[in-house]
This record gives sequence, C-alpha cells and structure tokens, in this order.
Amino acid sequence: MLGWVIAAHGCLAHDTLALLEKQVGPLAHCRAVEYLPGQSTNMLSRMMCDALHEVDGGDGVIFLTDTIGAAPYRAASLLSHKHEHCEVIAGFNVALLAQMLALRETHCSSAFRDAIVACSEGTATSLWHQQQKNPPFQLILPDGLDAS
Repeated sequence: MLGWVIAAHGCLAHDTLALLEKQVGPLAHCRAVEYLPGQSTNMLSRMMCDALHEVDGGDGVIFLTDTIGAAPYRAASLLSHKHEHCEVIAGFNVALLAQMLALRETHCSSAFRDAIVACSEGTATSLWHQQQKNPPFQLILPDGLDAS
C-alpha cells in the first residue's frame, strides 16, 4: 500500500485527514504534517522526513501538498529525490483524495501520480509533470572538448 503524507499550511493537512477518516475510518500509512506560521523550514523538513519513514511500508510514498512551489512542496521535493518510489503532488482537495483512496492498494507510485493528476481536471500537478515542462540543463560542448 502506498503511504500518504498530507502536508499543508495551517490546519488544512489535519482537517483533510480527519474528513477522510470520518468518511472511511482510520487510514493506515497516512500522516498529516502542518506548516504553521513562524515555523522554520528546517523543522518542516524534519517533520516530513519523520512522516515519510512512518508511512513507508515498502510500496512507495505520495506527498500530497497544498500549493505548488510553497514550503511543503519544496520540502517534499527534496525528500523525494532521496527515496525511491516517492512522488510529490500539489493541489489536492478532500473529494479528490477520497476518489483516490482505493488506488493506494493497486497502483505503484508513478501510476498513482499519473492517475491523480488526470482525475483532478487540472487542479493538481506533480513534481514529475513540472519537470517534464522544464527539462534539466544540458551542457553542449563544441567538438573536441571533453566535459571531464
């Protein structure tokens, strides 16, 4: 089962998790991380790292963040590069997550990423999708020059 880390500003992460659990009961491998006013990004990163290790059952982890480019998204992006089968999604809502619950058990992390972005009708995106828009810089050397 894919683990979920719901990370957002203020109480949105805990409120979202509470609403989901009210609908379906307790959710295994799922944690909420709040980014509160005045909190350092170092503390946020530590909390998200702890949550990642708590929810990772070996099948992968999905970071669900509220806003693309904001502190929870950036912290999740940095963590995702260090762990295999991690995806970062931005732009969730309770209805979308409720729709995606069943896919946690049947999809790998990359298939889940593609499914949630497709089902969101343009409200969600992923780190991977953003990276496809802006491919990494590639150094092109003139003939005869060695990059090393």
